[in-house]
Amino acid sequence: MQLAVAAFLAGVLGGVHCMGMCGGIVGSLAAASRGNAIARHLAFNAGRIASYSAAGAAMGAAGALITMAGPVQAAQIALFVIANALMLGLGLYIAGWGRAVVRLEGLGAALWRRIEPLRRAVFPVDSTAKALGAGAAWGWVPCGLVYGMLPLAAASGGPAQGALVMMAFGLGTLPHLLFAGFAAQRVLAFRSKPWVRRVAGLLIVTLALVGFARVPGLPEALRAGWACIG
Repeated sequence: MQLAVAAFLAGVLGGVHCMGMCGGIVGSLAAASRGNAIARHLAFNAGRIASYSAAGAAMGAAGALITMAGPVQAAQIALFVIANALMLGLGLYIAGWGRAVVRLEGLGAALWRRIEPLRRAVFPVDSTAKALGAGAAWGWVPCGLVYGMLPLAAASGGPAQGALVMMAFGLGTLPHLLFAGFAAQRVLAFRSKPWVRRVAGLLIVTLALVGFARVPGLPEALRAGWACIG
């Protein structure tokens, strides 16, 4: 549950990035001529969050296998350290102080090449069913923000927990994308202000540092290591 809360907060704070990346498509949902725009937005985000949850379940299962394959505590510590290191990089990226996390997007390029034709099949997004399909496809777009959260899912302990972590993250991003869809220009202008991104990034960095402090056995191991060095 703690990881899900951290993922939700990261989604809320990292949503300033989501508005820039997804603002165009969510704006088009409101502009489509047929059907209910609110229903299209909700369907799009439901599809997007469902894809996040599926990815989280897969990562949670992989993390559980890693834990079973070796010393449990060592594997858990490694997963938590990786997760919080990526969250730290994510915060620095959103604040405008580093782009290491963006390099992760290349990892999903091969998968996206297979899914991207499905995205084209549902355009123009002029119905609720198409919006659901577009959201499900869009959930697999290579995104450093999403990839920064997946290690949290891997560290969660299992597929159900991993799905919960990524669903919580998706729900955290939801308000930003809904606002961007109905007030795109004003919201995107606010999001582009440097101080907004820096505050959001620093808060995510703080979440990462708190996460490091909560990694089982890590603070004690570091203190012991420093004592040995001294």
